[in-house]
Amino acid sequence: MGTLTGKKVAILATNGFEQVELTEPMEKVKSAGADVEIVSLESGEIQGMNHDEKGDMFPVDKTVNEVSADDYNGLILPGGVLNPDTLRTNEKAVQFVRDFFVQHKPVSAICHGPWMLVEADVLNGRTVTSFPSIKTDILNAGGNWVDEEVVVDQGLTTSRTPDDMEAFCKKVVEELREGKHDRQTP
Repeated sequence: MGTLTGKKVAILATNGFEQVELTEPMEKVKSAGADVEIVSLESGEIQGMNHDEKGDMFPVDKTVNEVSADDYNGLILPGGVLNPDTLRTNEKAVQFVRDFFVQHKPVSAICHGPWMLVEADVLNGRTVTSFPSIKTDILNAGGNWVDEEVVVDQGLTTSRTPDDMEAFCKKVVEELREGKHDRQTP
């Protein structure tokens, strides 16, 4: 029996996500026993990217209009530049992210994924990492940015790039297994 059996995890993504930043965590979380749903802005399929080349298309399970943080035990935010840049302009997507913090549930973000955390205004006083180009955005949002493979701060897991994927996935599963964190607040 998996360590995440009975848990349900959302992956919030839209066109332009870095494919490995969705597929690897999804595979690890599923293999640990969790149910995983891809949540996006619209129904249908979304386009993955392998750096600057188009990757595969992925079916959307639910739209942000159909879900609530109440429906899930945790949230994963893949990066890619276009993905979070588009998502952060959608208030329902931003509120969806914010609600995981209000409910003290684990959130994981990699690469440019922390842009959603900036927009959700949940980084004040938090230690995080990301792709280096968004360091200033994180600092301006009150976060403490560090250049480390993976950082865990009270249920919030962040990593820099796909090169950190093994450490990131390990911590994602660990934090989901631990569940709610009382100090995971916006």
